[in-house]
Amino acid sequence: MLSHASGENILVELEIAGEKATRTALLQEVQHSPVGGDVLHVDFHAISMDEKIQADVPLEPLGVPTGVKNFGGLLEQNLRVLAIECLPRDLPDKITVDVSELNIGNSIHVRDIKLPSGVIAKVQPELTAFSVMAPVIEEEPVAAEAEAAAAAGPEVITAEEGRRRNGGTRSGRQRRSGCWGEGCACTSRQGWRSGSKRKEQKK
Repeated sequence: MLSHASGENILVELEIAGEKATRTALLQEVQHSPVGGDVLHVDFHAISMDEKIQADVPLEPLGVPTGVKNFGGLLEQNLRVLAIECLPRDLPDKITVDVSELNIGNSIHVRDIKLPSGVIAKVQPELTAFSVMAPVIEEEPVAAEAEAAAAAGPEVITAEEGRRRNGGTRSGRQRRSGCWGEGCACTSRQGWRSGSKRKEQKK
């Protein structure tokens, strides 16, 4: 028994040399060797079967919550052990809690836990023991890229990029005048000025 014991909530009957009667004790701690696992040290706490004791008992969930099974929620266990008080004969090895009815957003508090007969909790009844949380939804990469593009603003095209996209370069005269040729604003202005000069000459 001691080779597998972790040292919690185990009642034993001790036989002490020189005494005829045995003594009831609570196994408190068992220390094992890191090499081989042999028992190195054991602590016992003498108790009376007629006096209540306090102990920390493991809490274990039973079943799969509805919110986990049907909606992909996450079961969160807030209390791993529960502090209790009871007579030695009523001391449980563990306390199981049915969590199968929990939906997303639901919780089980200490006051909701059905304890074995003769066992009372020694912590605040409002403490949360189990709860089911909503699943974490990761943002899709496409939506994230679209939002990043919108945040970056409109595309800015440089003069070099404009020449490359238009498939050509300016002539020497156009470079000197800063003109892009047909369709450019300055070309339109020059055409207007030439027309004005011809009209003046006719007069």
